[in-house]
Amino acid sequence: MNNFIDIFEQYDWDVVKASIYRKTAADVRRALSTEKPTLEDFKALISPAAAPFLEEMAQLSRAATLKRFGKVIQMYVPLYLSNECNNICTYCGFSLDNKVKRKTLNPIEIMQEVARIKEMGYDHVLLVTGEHNLHVDVAYFKSVLQLIKPHFASIAMEVQPLEVEDYEVLKPYGLSTVLVYQETYHKEDYKKHHPKGKKSNFKYRLETPERIGAAGIHKMGLGVLIGLEDWRTDVFFTALHLSFLERKYWKSKYSISFPRLRPFSGGLAPKVEMSDAELVQLICAYRIFNKELELSISTRESESFRNNIVKLGITSISAGSKTNPGGYAVDPQSLEQFEISDERSPKEIAAMIAAQGYEAVWKDWDNCLMS
Repeated sequence: MNNFIDIFEQYDWDVVKASIYRKTAADVRRALSTEKPTLEDFKALISPAAAPFLEEMAQLSRAATLKRFGKVIQMYVPLYLSNECNNICTYCGFSLDNKVKRKTLNPIEIMQEVARIKEMGYDHVLLVTGEHNLHVDVAYFKSVLQLIKPHFASIAMEVQPLEVEDYEVLKPYGLSTVLVYQETYHKEDYKKHHPKGKKSNFKYRLETPERIGAAGIHKMGLGVLIGLEDWRTDVFFTALHLSFLERKYWKSKYSISFPRLRPFSGGLAPKVEMSDAELVQLICAYRIFNKELELSISTRESESFRNNIVKLGITSISAGSKTNPGGYAVDPQSLEQFEISDERSPKEIAAMIAAQGYEAVWKDWDNCLMS
């Protein structure tokens, strides 16, 4: 099939969920013993039946990560450019119905933020905005990329979904990675959490990774917001989506993130709680399922959790993050998109990584591996 929506519509959420929860210990053993795990094997690895196998999964995940990526962890930092947003999202501090002061950084303010980020040692930056087609449009993104490209080895973006031609316009100005999270693959709950704005269009968002791939973007990031719906079912659909994209856009690289719902101003309580052990299980399941996949963990997670996950499959980690526009130098008191948990500095995180026998890498993977 040519489009993921055609594949997606062949699956029923409740049927998939039931099949995951029916998996047995025998299914898990089979998944752990195969050289090329299938999507059915992935179901077993994320199922409750896999919980007693967590130590074995962790060992396999660590070995596979070392073989493919070595003892390096990429360091990245988000640069929030704007909290302007036209969407209402029940889980986000930037939601249109959240009556807060709005701000979009101008060129002078952007360079003040860049200077502080460079002082922290970063050569890889993730640009983040709310989704507002007037205040933060393609022209704005182009001007920002032109401004900061000389200062970074690689630039990623997490902004509103764009058209193929928009991504093609931005590529020559330094855009190498685009992150777009479906939030949840549950259609009804998606609509409940996105009642207004362009983001309420489930199908348009679902098709975004294909537009990214068609534009020839070097790497794209996928994921769901863990806590909106049953996480096991949501991550199965993420894996299904990933498998389709890898076949169709095989020249692109892929990453997965694991954001658990965090508090924000007027916050939403998670519908489904995920324990730390379950998050470890999920990270290991992804690594066993896909040896090439980059796996990222953010400052949403606690110090102790991030300390313990370094050797188990993660390939990139953020540190010193600010989730508000101007948070590093311009306006540290502006509204955060969500609260962070691990507040250690980049130097402290790099030291933690080094203490475990790994190396913190500050540039993009391609540049590091070719140097």
